[in-house]
Amino acid sequence: MLGFDIYLNRYLFACRVNSSLIWFPNFPSTELSLILGTAIADRLPTIQARPWRKTLAEWEDYLRPFDGKISSIGKKGKKGKSRGKKKSRRMRKGSSAKVPETPWPIDAVLFFYPGKRHYGQGELIFWELKLIGESADHGLFLEVILPALEELGNRPDSRWQYSNGLWGRFDIQSVYMARGNRWEPVVEDGKLNLGYKATPLQWSQELDFEAYRRQASVKQVTDDLTWLSPFDFRNSQGQEEAPTLKRILEAFADRTALLTLGKHYDLNAFCDLLSTKDHSALVNAVEAASHVPILKSSFDPVPGHWPGRWTGAQTFGVSIPDSVIPYIGLASILHIGRHAHFGCGTFVVN
Repeated sequence: MLGFDIYLNRYLFACRVNSSLIWFPNFPSTELSLILGTAIADRLPTIQARPWRKTLAEWEDYLRPFDGKISSIGKKGKKGKSRGKKKSRRMRKGSSAKVPETPWPIDAVLFFYPGKRHYGQGELIFWELKLIGESADHGLFLEVILPALEELGNRPDSRWQYSNGLWGRFDIQSVYMARGNRWEPVVEDGKLNLGYKATPLQWSQELDFEAYRRQASVKQVTDDLTWLSPFDFRNSQGQEEAPTLKRILEAFADRTALLTLGKHYDLNAFCDLLSTKDHSALVNAVEAASHVPILKSSFDPVPGHWPGRWTGAQTFGVSIPDSVIPYIGLASILHIGRHAHFGCGTFVVN
């Protein structure tokens, strides 16, 4: 379909709460990015840690309204009134703080599955880590990222500890790795499978997006698209709240070009990478998508300190064309728009 490979290691975590009650922040990927990034930097030798320290420095503006304390981020959004005018002013400033554009020195996505705000003893929290491109390194995952996460679950740290917070109060129950539409165990019941052979291309093996069409086409004449995380296509001209199907495909092309050519990519250069057949298929899909109207939509802006811009759902006036299905399937996996690192820009088609 694209004519070239995209390296991606896709991990699904099942973390079990080991405390009587933990409170989940409104946008947990933001907190996880900063805390896990800090924990990784702490584990690395000085030279290897330098790029992590450099990107962590980009959080300074975001942390300033919180007196530079990581633990204060997690308290944001809790019920209850602020104590005193000074604290209220500081929290209002925090509501407009912007997350950094490059929070990690590697290409990674942190995506928490939609869930609730409070979890009790023994309950599971599910989230995905996606390592992309040159960062799709299973050795890096096993030797650096996984131990850092285990430490965050087991060892309290005053830098990010707060009442009923997640950190220091969970165990990694299981970790799975995607192979096509299947999830294969890498960690089961807390035990690592040292014999597991991972490759950065297995995520695409026998990946079947047509299963959706086989299940839905007979039953539906319209398709609903629900955004599982906020999205932001602000780089486009005159963006409406509800992105058209054509705009979603264009955002997918932007994302794929970014992953293959880097941040200074050129779409024409990206198209040159495609074979004549694959380029024609993509152009035809975009053309087909341009004829799919939006029947209705319901969107809300997200708070200013969140990544992304809008969240909600939309209904297309006709069924999504078959030629478009594989591309939007890939778009939902790779995440589209700004702030993909924080899990923004993914969706499901109902």
